[in-house]
Amino acid sequence: MIDEIDAALKSLLKQEALGGSDVEVVFDAPTKDWAARRNAPMVNAFLYDVREDVRKRTRGMINEYNDAGVVIGRRLPPRFYNLSYLVTAWTHRPEDEHRLLAQMLLCFSNYEAMPPERLNGQIGSLGLPVEMRISLPPPEDRSFADVWTALGGELRPSIDVVLSVPLTPARTFTAGPPVTAPTSLTLRGVDGEAVDRDRQLFRITGETGASGGAGSGAGTEESGGDGSGSGGPGAGKSGAADTAGGSRSGRRRRGMRLQIEDKDRPAGTGDKA
Repeated sequence: MIDEIDAALKSLLKQEALGGSDVEVVFDAPTKDWAARRNAPMVNAFLYDVREDVRKRTRGMINEYNDAGVVIGRRLPPRFYNLSYLVTAWTHRPEDEHRLLAQMLLCFSNYEAMPPERLNGQIGSLGLPVEMRISLPPPEDRSFADVWTALGGELRPSIDVVLSVPLTPARTFTAGPPVTAPTSLTLRGVDGEAVDRDRQLFRITGETGASGGAGSGAGTEESGGDGSGSGGPGAGKSGAADTAGGSRSGRRRRGMRLQIEDKDRPAGTGDKA
């Protein structure tokens, strides 16, 4: 990731800021020993700090789809990291150094983000902007004087370039197969064998009153009731038909009742709910 940003920054400086001149762009630490060894004009873009931009962190997962639009996996959202470069110009005359700094500053001011055509590899494939911040005040926890002190060099005019780079975690999660059929229920006896589906009759009926009493709406076509949902004698008959149909069990829960009937058992031999 960092090497791709180095290549993009070098390409931008070399082709646009320096106009294809013979000034070299390097990424060395500008120490005293390095400054003593150089013998040609050059621009130094020293990477001095890498830290996450926590303000851009997001939660959750991002779905991945196949050509049919089906979710095949999920991945973590990208995180953004600030890469801070200390850009300096090195020549034999201060006037030439100032001219190079002005050219680079003008180049950077033309963009709010790294041009997409400069990005290659993984960063380019993400399709996310790499924002650039130029010469903003440094954070309170560090100063440029501290950077030069740590390098052991003399303080020089510089351009602080901060690039907010997205990085996608490699960890992904495979999604389960899509649901293509409705939910089914299989009953098993005490011996563990599945009950014959042809002998089962499932019915879910709504109840608003007491079972078998006035106001019950439990009658359905399967139970032999008249389907009446109104109060009065008709509703009471419907409740009686529910228990006389050979019901094994009945349960009321949240205003609904699930009854499982055995077709092979004679009517009137079932347990009352």
